[in-house]
Amino acid sequence: MSDLLELRGLSKAYGGLRTNQDISFRLGAGDRVALIGPNGAGKTTLVNLITGNAEPTSGQVFLAGEDITDLDIAARVRRGLVRTFQTTRLFSRLTVAENLGLAVMQRLGISGRFFSRATELPDVKAIWMEQLEILHIAHLARKTVMELAYGQQRLVEMAIGMALAPKVLLLDEPAAGVPHDEALKILEAIDRLPADIAILMIEHDMDLVFRFAKRVLVLDGGRLIFEGTPAEVSADQEVRRAYLGSYADARHPA
Repeated sequence: MSDLLELRGLSKAYGGLRTNQDISFRLGAGDRVALIGPNGAGKTTLVNLITGNAEPTSGQVFLAGEDITDLDIAARVRRGLVRTFQTTRLFSRLTVAENLGLAVMQRLGISGRFFSRATELPDVKAIWMEQLEILHIAHLARKTVMELAYGQQRLVEMAIGMALAPKVLLLDEPAAGVPHDEALKILEAIDRLPADIAILMIEHDMDLVFRFAKRVLVLDGGRLIFEGTPAEVSADQEVRRAYLGSYADARHPA
């Protein structure tokens, strides 16, 4: 399996503070990987390094074999590295269709000057409608974002990410601020995404992590301390001490 995303010795320091230290891992087509760790472990900084929101002190980032370490955010997106954020970044007064249309126009290089009309162009509409249908939210297309429940907004943001044609999709706490029953619906929507893209999910809800991931990466103190299957991670003593605690005890009682 060829690597879609590869990190080689990625490190970041702010003055004397090292937030990420020599982190290396790979994602291949179809991978479903979760990134976990306690607050302050360096998860957000690591994602910022991957996406170009921050520059590494050392190390490299590769996408589909290409060194993208020095590329800006937009160039990485054009190559298929797409991120959703912990909080929604939608235009609340625009409709769902218009929000997605803007993303598709960016992907296709269409001017945004007359975006309301451009959103309805057949080539543009076909792309955003497909994503809404995959996520089972096509019925929301003509609603403004401000009319939607928060869980629905998270799904719209995911649809926008997919409209940018990712090879690698980074989901930054996709269920943050959402009740657990709605979080499970978001997880079901993630399961409907194309099987060939690689997904890295940053998430604190361990129930969602263990339902989603085939592989789990554990950060602590800026270091990657463990990598393995959900069962291996939940049984590892170092991980239990660093992060899982009572959740792991519930899954593997003494």
